[in-house]
Amino acid sequence: MRQPNAIRRVFILGMDGAGNFVQQAHTPHLDRWFNRGAYTYEAQAELPTISAECWGSVLHGVTPDKHGLTNDKAASESYPTDSPFPSLFRLVRDRFPEAKLASFTGWNPINSGIIEENLGVHKVSLPDAELVPALLGYLDENPDVRLLFLQLDEPDGSGHRYGYGEESREYLAAIGVCDERIGSVLERLEKQGLVEDSLIILLTDHGGGGADKHSHGSDHPMDRNVFWGCIGPGIKKGRLSGTVTITNTAAIAALALGITIPEYWDARIPEGLLEGGENNDG
Repeated sequence: MRQPNAIRRVFILGMDGAGNFVQQAHTPHLDRWFNRGAYTYEAQAELPTISAECWGSVLHGVTPDKHGLTNDKAASESYPTDSPFPSLFRLVRDRFPEAKLASFTGWNPINSGIIEENLGVHKVSLPDAELVPALLGYLDENPDVRLLFLQLDEPDGSGHRYGYGEESREYLAAIGVCDERIGSVLERLEKQGLVEDSLIILLTDHGGGGADKHSHGSDHPMDRNVFWGCIGPGIKKGRLSGTVTITNTAAIAALALGITIPEYWDARIPEGLLEGGENNDG
């Protein structure tokens, strides 16, 4: 498989618990950026549709039965450095020992328990309102970052508090605020001239409100159907019609960075994502 041309860095920008309800929320920034690349509102979260299991699959390229992460484990334990299922950050560090790597999370267990320690990753965990300014400041000082991950947490918190789904005004408003915050990151990337040679992935980990209006974890479509978008050199524009899972995120990020996709990964390149018809869906 050919690596997409001229990609120097990868940005994975996500919000927690938004499902595919961005379609009902006010999200002008996501809407505009989706039109610059490939996107779907029918991507699939992993099961169970819980944050550690799902973000673990995004960042480790394997399903939860392999990476073994749960919310309790991520909150209380460091991810083992000798795991046979290392994170994307570890693979990038092994390939590029001097690369700048960064992770900004509203939910601290991602930094403390999903991404390994001692990799030299610049880790920041703050409430969403403080997190994005910190990220923008980092970008101003480190435009040569090789891999940067962002997770905003407020949609999930709002869903637990007020209920998930299109009937919850508070929940949709929280998604809209996240859209503004991610939009400010995307605008800064444009201002710095980083968009043309970057891969940008926009996603959420799961939805909610299926089996329980105020929770998630089931295989109900409200819990499992999520938005996912990808913008960058070599990415075919338009709505994806094939199967996409959030785990696939790791595969396209690895490909963009020139890293061989491990054979043991469940992550694959979604069909129809790359210009020229190339994919790695098997």
